[in-house]
Formats: sequence, structure tokens, C-alpha cells
Amino acid sequence: MPGELSRTVISLFHRKREVQQQGGLLNGDDPSAFNEHDPIRLWIIQVGVIILMTQLLALGLRKMRQPKVIAEVLGGILLGPTAFGRIPGFTQHIFPQESRPYLSLVANIGLCLFLFLVGLEIDSGIIKRNAKLSAIVALAGMILPFGFGAALAVPLYNKFIPKDVEFTHFMLFTGVAYSITAFPVLCRILTELKLLDTTVGIVVLSAGVGNDIIGWTLLALSVALVNAGSGLTALYILLTCVAWTVFLLFPAKFALRWIARKTGSIENGPTMFFMTVTILLLFGSAFFTDIIGVHAIFGAFVVGIIVPREGGLAIALTEKLEDMVSILFLPLYFTLSGLSTDLGLLNDGITWGYTVAICVLAFVGKFGGCTLASKYMAGFNWRESSAIGSLMSCKGLVELIVLNVGLTANILTPQVFSMFVLEALLLTFITTPLVTKLYPPHLRVRATASGSPFAFVGDEEAARRERRSRADELTKSRFTVVLDKIDHVPGMMSLVQLLQPARPQITRSRPSSVSDDDNAPAKSPASPLPGSQSIFVNALRLIELSDRVSAVMKSSAHDALLKSDPVLAIFRMFGQLNNIVTSGTLAIVPFDDLAYNVAEQAQRDDADMIILPWLPPHTDVDGYGAPLAEPVTPSAKPSTNPFDAMFKTGSGSHAEKSASVIHSQFVRGVFSQAKTDVALFIDQVGPEPSPISAAGTRHVFLPFFGGPDDRLALDFVVQLCASEHVTATVVRIIKSEEGHPAMPVQQPKTDKEAEEANAMTVASGIVGFPDTVYGQATTETRLQSETADNIAWARYASPAANEPHDPALTRIEFTEAPAGEPLHAAIRQAEASGLDARGRPRELLVLTGRSRRLAVENHANELKGLMEEHGNVGPEVKRTIGDVATAFIVVGCGSAVVVVQAANIPLD
Repeated sequence: MPGELSRTVISLFHRKREVQQQGGLLNGDDPSAFNEHDPIRLWIIQVGVIILMTQLLALGLRKMRQPKVIAEVLGGILLGPTAFGRIPGFTQHIFPQESRPYLSLVANIGLCLFLFLVGLEIDSGIIKRNAKLSAIVALAGMILPFGFGAALAVPLYNKFIPKDVEFTHFMLFTGVAYSITAFPVLCRILTELKLLDTTVGIVVLSAGVGNDIIGWTLLALSVALVNAGSGLTALYILLTCVAWTVFLLFPAKFALRWIARKTGSIENGPTMFFMTVTILLLFGSAFFTDIIGVHAIFGAFVVGIIVPREGGLAIALTEKLEDMVSILFLPLYFTLSGLSTDLGLLNDGITWGYTVAICVLAFVGKFGGCTLASKYMAGFNWRESSAIGSLMSCKGLVELIVLNVGLTANILTPQVFSMFVLEALLLTFITTPLVTKLYPPHLRVRATASGSPFAFVGDEEAARRERRSRADELTKSRFTVVLDKIDHVPGMMSLVQLLQPARPQITRSRPSSVSDDDNAPAKSPASPLPGSQSIFVNALRLIELSDRVSAVMKSSAHDALLKSDPVLAIFRMFGQLNNIVTSGTLAIVPFDDLAYNVAEQAQRDDADMIILPWLPPHTDVDGYGAPLAEPVTPSAKPSTNPFDAMFKTGSGSHAEKSASVIHSQFVRGVFSQAKTDVALFIDQVGPEPSPISAAGTRHVFLPFFGGPDDRLALDFVVQLCASEHVTATVVRIIKSEEGHPAMPVQQPKTDKEAEEANAMTVASGIVGFPDTVYGQATTETRLQSETADNIAWARYASPAANEPHDPALTRIEFTEAPAGEPLHAAIRQAEASGLDARGRPRELLVLTGRSRRLAVENHANELKGLMEEHGNVGPEVKRTIGDVATAFIVVGCGSAVVVVQAANIPLD
């Protein structure tokens, strides 16, 4: 047609002029005004308000050990008409009614992703391993609550529900809401309370899985009945849903496993192609279940169940999706739920009476059913049974999803919806404190010994008595080695290898029948120390528990992760090659509980000593381990100081400083909470080979100042020298009259002050900054300590030393050195011992006591001078390792430094 092109071009310009103004601050428009052609601005404002509110509430509730879902639900309620909605103009500007469809779309997409993650969390193997107990608890925890919910539905329906709603539909939703258990929240509570490896935790986890599967099936049935126009239609919907579920559970599951294997996703994590197929299947299943009359979340949930679990694929898949779901999508969903929750509707006594009845019956049904079933059918005692009932009564976000489905289907009114939301919030809130009260840690029974051949499971008093009986033993045979990074493995292997006692030499041509007397190891010149045949090492692998779902999944898959963890695998192989009895334990706990977990695990293992690693931050390598193009300080010599990140004038980055400070707080926490001896291994070499890993003789230097820590170090040196490849130099530093004055002795004014001063170790009450604070030494305690020092020194340095230690003592050189400046003298002696007889450098391991209690001298002034000369360190260093070790760190003396602290075990 003539002129068509011109008219088209003109129309385009005409449309350009008619395009609606987008507005903006420069035009004087309100950026929060809703524009259906450009909803992104208001949507971003809404997301910002929601996330900020949720995170602020989570900070406070985390201190109360409450799950994050409480903050999300409470934040949604506060942003709704209950609180902020009463502010004039707030809802109209931030959450206008016309903008909610956009929020709802994003929230429902996130809900499908979340139900997919819930399906990923469910492991059918847990049910198979505990089928009988889990079935008993799960059925009892659903039948009784469902009956209570159905009974309460009668008065609720007559009082609050319009008559155009079918009673059977309302009764079904009420029963499902009562019988449901929040499995995702339950997993996090079990993990944070350290119940996963207890008999209670295993049963609750298994019952929660079964409860979740049955609950979602009942929800799908409820939605099908509501959406069906007749009973025959409901049957068709149900049969179609069952057929789709069977298709997913068998053909689709096998196909997905085949794709995972072909793409290498099981071995190397999910590939892009596997992720694409999984996401398409997820939303395709959600679309199908939605169009047949069942909610879309059911289809997403089933797809999560069929993802292969081999090789940690489900965990890796969760790690790729969980952040956006938990940070963005779920808070949006709960805010929409909160916008529909108006607690102001509970405005009379009758309504509150029904609300209280809803809360009481919901708790009694779950708690009573699970508790009675656990006691009389599963054989648990009352404490364990009540803990199971309390945990199964956790509602969390799963019931809220059920309630929102009912509200969307117009089965629940806003008033009844608000009643049930309050019930879900209350029951979730009381779960953690109730379980802590009913089932305290000292009464918990662990299902396994966590893989340790010498793990102790029993009452703590018996272990305490046993440790008292071994208080005078000098040889240590049981160790708990802490590993939280693969970088720690080389140093820990080197130190553990030194601890292995010498083995008796066996003649190859020995006769086939040898008497016991002929085979006695005590007669062998290379026999181990008396009473020690080998050492037992339990490698404790620490993984910090974060807010992520994948961290909780790792806790649930504890046994599989224990076998596949590369750090533990390397350490176990090291033990086999060196004939050292080793075991592995894995702990996934929050950062605040890491130190407590180490102390608790050592006590459970009945360990003689905890060994901690501390590696330096390396500023001369990039994030991938490759050297930097230019040194941070080109003119400076590369420092091997492990505390370089704490130097006030050093080149460490702010991130390195923060990492070192955080790790120092963890180490100080172990020092303060441990009930056994502790050794801190500090590697001063960094990325170079381990300082004591090379073949040949290793030399140990110990400056002996006195005090319980130094006495422990002296015993430790003797044990190390039982190996013919270890020699040592022990120098007793005696303060002369010249130089700095000794630490004054303060007399107690009262008996109470004397009793407090005699306390060896007192844990600091400052949360987040664990430390070890010691009472002021009195004349009596000082004299006792000096007497013990003299006895310990005479035992080893005297020519009349005990015969069993003669082989070790022949490799130790004992000297005494009066000095006006003890630290300077100790460093000079260490540098001299770092040279062999020919004057060649040799690997030197410096061993010191932490010396933060009953120390003979106060080295503060001398240490200050050393730091002015060689470089300053932050206060975290001295608080962590003490003044003597800090001096060697500042000077850089020795390839490695081991700092030991003696346990405080009163004998009364």
C-alpha cells in the first residue's frame, strides 16, 4: 500500500511521544510511586525493606538460639497491618495492593525453589535405617494431632468460617496444619543443639522425614479436593497426581541419574547441562501439578526427592541455589504472609480463647502423641521421650505454607489465619529452650562413639576420676588433633610423628616359639617408655555451621562426609603408614561453639592433650597459591612470622588481620575451656616444607622459667626425646639481681581472696573474646610452684635420674643460665642450639609454656623492648600464646614454636 512505510515510521515517532513518562527524582516524581509499566523501582524498595527488617530481627533472635524462620515470620507480621501497617501511608506507599501480584509472582517462584531444596534435604536412607522407630513416632505424631485438629475444626467452623466453605475442606486443612512438622527447621535445631549423633536426634530426623512426606501428600490431597468440582473430578485429579509422581520417582529419576553420570556431575559437581535439565524439570513438574489442580509446590518437592545423592550431588546443588532462596525469595513469601496476618483481629476474649485453645491443642497433640509413642512403644526414657515430643512439635515455615494455601483457596478467613500463624510462631519459638531444658547435654546418649576407638561415652565424673588417677603419669598416649584446613595437615603429621614412641627392634631370624620373658620390650635397647605401646590420635575435623541449608545437609550426612572428607582421609593414611592408631571425628558447629566443641570432644575421647595448629597468613601469594607479580614490600625481606598480619606496621591486609584475630579468639577459647593439656603448634615457615618434616635429627629447645606450663613442657620434651631421631636442649633461665624486677607477690587480705587467688584458671565472661584469666599468685602458691619446679628439674637434670627415662635423657642437654634479661638470654641460647657441632644450621623446634599462671617472672618490659627492636605485634598475640612464645615469634627464632598449657585438674 502506498505510503505504508512512511506511515509506519511516523507512527513509531508518534508512539514515542505517547510513551508513558517513567518519572524520576530529576523530574520531581516520587520514586516509590507504583507504575505498572515500570514496577522494578518499587519492587527494589520493597525487597530492601523486607531484607533489612529480617536481618535485624535475625541478629537479635540468633542470640536466643532461635532459627532464622522466626525472624522471617515475625518480620512479615511487623510489616503487615499488625504493626507498621498502622502507620499512616506506610502500606499505601511501600506495599500498595496493586503491587502485590508482582511480589506474589517472585515469592511463588522462590517457594517452588524452596520446596525443591526441602526435597533435596530428604534422604530416604535415613528412614530405611530406622524404619520401625521412625514409623512409630511419625504416625503417632500425625494421628493424634490430626484428630485434635479435626475436633477443633467443629467450633471454629461454626464461629468464624462462612457457610459457603465446605466443612470437610476446612477440617482437612486444620488437621494437616496440626499434624505437620517443619523438617527444614527441625534439621537446623538438631544441628545447633548437637543432637544429630544422639539416639533422640536420629529418631527425630527419621520421623521428621516421614512426617514431611506424608504431610505434603495430605496437602496435595486437600488442594485436589478443594479445586475439584465433584468427587469424580477429585478422584481424577488424585489419580493423575499419583501417576505423575510415579513417573518422576522411577523413569525420571533413573534418567536424571544417567545424565548426572554421563556429564560427570556426581564426581565433579553439577555441570551447567545438568543444572539446566534439573531446573527445567523442576518448573515443568510445578507447572504440571498446578494445571491439574494440585499446588505447584508439590511438583517441585517431588523433583527434589529424585535428585541423585551420590557424591554429595544434592549438597552441591543446594549450594548453588540456597543463597538467593534464603536471602531474597523466602523473606518475600513471609512478608506476603505477614501482610495477610492482622493480629489486631484478635480483639475480644472469645477470639483469644480460641487462639489459646489452638496453641494448646496443637502442642498437646504433637508433644503427647510423640512422647507417649517414644516411651511405651520405642522404649525411650521420659527425658528422651519428652525431647522427641518437643522437637516434633516444631512447626516453622511448613505450617505457614499450608495456611497460606488455605487462605489463597478462601478456606481460611484472615482472622482464623492470624490465629494459626500465632500458633505456628509460638510452637517454633519454644522448641529450642524446651529441648535444652528437658534434655541437657550431660544426659544425652550418643548412638555411636563418632568413630573413635577410645571415645568415652558415659558420665563425666567417672572420666574425671580416671584422669585424676593418671595425673602423675608423664607419658601421653591419647591426643585430639584439631584440623579445620588442609594447610594444617603437614604440620600436624610432623608433630604427631615425633610423638610416636620408639618401637623395639625385632630380629628377623627369631625362633617361631619365644617365651614372654624373651619378648619383653623393656629389655630392648630401643623400647618405648614404660606403659606406652603406641599413641592414639583422634583427628577432629572442624567445619563451621553457617546459615546455609547445605551446611545442615552436611550435618545430616555426617557418616558419609566422615568417610569422604579429604583432610581426614589424608590423616588416616598417614596413620596407617606410620603404624599410628588414628580415627576421625567430624564436627559441624557454629563458630561460637567451636572452642567448646573441641574441649568437649577431647573430654569425650579421654585425651591426654589437645593439639591445635596455627598457620601464618601468607602475603606473598595470591588467592590461587601462585606468587604475586610484585612483593607487597619489595625492599623488605619476606617475613616468616605467623603473626605478620597482626603487625601494626606490617604488610598484611585487613582481611588477613581479621582472619588472624578471629582464629586467635578460637585458640584462646580452647585454652580457657579445655579440661586437659593443650599444645599450640605455630609454623613459622609458611608455604615452605614443614620445619620438622625432613629426614634426620630434629632438635628441640626449651627455655625453662618455671610454673605448671613449663613443667608440662619439660615432661613433653622428655617424651619427644624417646625417639632416637630427636635431641633437645633445656635451659633453666634464672633471673639474676640485675635487670628488670620480678613480678611482686601480693598477699591476700581475706581467706576468700586467697581461695580465689589459688584458682588456676577462670574462664572470661566476655562473649566473643574468650580468654584465660588467672588469679594473683600468693606466697603459698608461689612456694608450692617453685618447689614443684625444683623437683621436676632434679628428676631429669640430676645424674640420679629415674632409670626408665635414661635413653631419652641421654639425648637432652640440661644447663642453667643466670641472666639479667631472661628473654634475651633464652633467644641467644636458642640461636646457639640451632647450630650443630660443625656450626651448620639445623631445624629447631622451640617448645615453651604459655606461662600465664604462676609465672616466675614478669617479662612485659623486656618483651616491649624486643618488639621495639624487631617489630610490634597486636595484643591478641600475647593474650594467646604468652610473653615467652611471643618473644620467639617476634624475633623469628626457630622453624616452629609449640606452646603448651597444663590442665587444671583439682585433686580434692
